[in-house]
Amino acid sequence: MILSTFPQFTSYAVLHPLFPRAFEYMRSTNLLALAPGIYPIIDEQLFAIVEHAAGRSRIDAKLECHRKYIDIQLVLEGVDEMGWKLVRDCHQPVSDYSAEKDIQFFHDAPDTWITTPPGAFCIFFPEDAHAPLVSEGQIRKVIFKIAA
Repeated sequence: MILSTFPQFTSYAVLHPLFPRAFEYMRSTNLLALAPGIYPIIDEQLFAIVEHAAGRSRIDAKLECHRKYIDIQLVLEGVDEMGWKLVRDCHQPVSDYSAEKDIQFFHDAPDTWITTPPGAFCIFFPEDAHAPLVSEGQIRKVIFKIAA
């Protein structure tokens, strides 16, 4: 798991061959002008999901993990207080992993909470369970899904 800010994004380009393309999309696109939805960038290898949603409480947020994709969650408006825990330490699954949706949820409590303000992002790898969209207000964010 990585927490950083948009100006430092290029420091992480070496971590995955598709990260530079995601960063280029961030720089060249007016992300605030995008309506909620899915935006293909490179087929199923790299795409963006724009969300504008009401935040939920820590109690209502469930840890989730993905096996096929890395998440880069860039907060545009609001503050997203995301929960985090290593997947290997999650022992209370809500259900089995869904390969079709590339997601599994857990009842486990996060080990830590990460306050992510506008302009900051978290990178969650397949070993990172995360509980996003925790806030007392509205959150606008872009989640880049990068094939692991």
